[in-house]
Amino acid sequence: MKPSWDIFCSVVDNYGDIGVTWRLARQLVAEHAQAVRLWVDDLPAFARLCPQADPHAAQQWQQGVQICQWSGPWLAPEPADVVVEAFACQLPAGYIAAMAARPTKVLWLNLEYLSAEQWVGGCHGLPSLQSTGLQKFFFFPGFTGDTGGLLRERELLDQRQAFQADGRARQAFLQSLGVQVAPHTRLISLFAYENAGLASWLQALAVGPQPSLLLVPEGRILGDLTRWLEVATLRAGERQSRGALTVQVLPFMAQDAYDRLLWSCDLNAVRGEDSFLRALWAGRPLLWQIYPQAEGAHWDKLEAFLALYQQTLAPAAAQALGHLWQAWNAQDEMAAAWTALLEQWPALSEHAERWAVQQAVQADLASQLLLFHQQWLQKT
Repeated sequence: MKPSWDIFCSVVDNYGDIGVTWRLARQLVAEHAQAVRLWVDDLPAFARLCPQADPHAAQQWQQGVQICQWSGPWLAPEPADVVVEAFACQLPAGYIAAMAARPTKVLWLNLEYLSAEQWVGGCHGLPSLQSTGLQKFFFFPGFTGDTGGLLRERELLDQRQAFQADGRARQAFLQSLGVQVAPHTRLISLFAYENAGLASWLQALAVGPQPSLLLVPEGRILGDLTRWLEVATLRAGERQSRGALTVQVLPFMAQDAYDRLLWSCDLNAVRGEDSFLRALWAGRPLLWQIYPQAEGAHWDKLEAFLALYQQTLAPAAAQALGHLWQAWNAQDEMAAAWTALLEQWPALSEHAERWAVQQAVQADLASQLLLFHQQWLQKT
């Protein structure tokens, strides 16, 4: 008998937390035939990613996953066999009590944020004894074999490579978004937090020798764009041009459509965790804006990933990439770093595809979770 799963998500960083848990829940159902309940404390945020969802329903089914509103006193049925506490969200006290009272043991997992830091492998899978007598295990996604792997659907790379090899599919997708791309235009997607360094990058694109089309899904970065363009507002579907740069705002899109946007672009500027990982799987050069943390703790995570990602890059390409990422995350002047990166473009493009293929050799996050549960059952 297959285990049941409860995945809890508290929406903190706009769409990153729910983005990861929604992808994981769908994959557990679609590829592993698991019974999954996804508990969400912000259904309107979920409905942005899943437009067919009802943002007010206490319970509903979407793509085989039972979506449950997480609010108020705990009145839910018996806890599942596997409980995933995503990103250290706090489970309801009533639910923890129900886990402790359950006749058969529950596997309680704290699904951590993604990190390439070296200490992650040593902490992955470690138990933590709780005051209730329950054990909670730390489950760390990661890029190396001693971690819990990366979120990746079984056919993702095959689907992406087929799409990128089919020019008509790309054109049809972009046209469905109202995007027309002139020949020899560099296509860039931008999904970002507010960033004071954006203006200098936009200016570099505007005065550059090659036309660029910047595709911007609706989000927090629009305020910075309106100031640089000197317009009152920017809405989905609007285009504004300055020099060699054209900016087009796109409507907020469901996850599968966003994946195809990443596959369609020459460069993807992304933020947080979910869009960052999907940009890596896109096999194209990327610019990552890491979520800022107190006392600059995010810089360690950024540098750890850069060190890993740059290992097989030539020194000049590694330096160009590092300088651009550092300038972007420091909200600093971007023009010089952008010019240096363009000089390394062929090497960075080849590396992005090769790196995605190499990472896909490892077992994915959903498969690793299932394996961890099986091994835990054998020990209990």
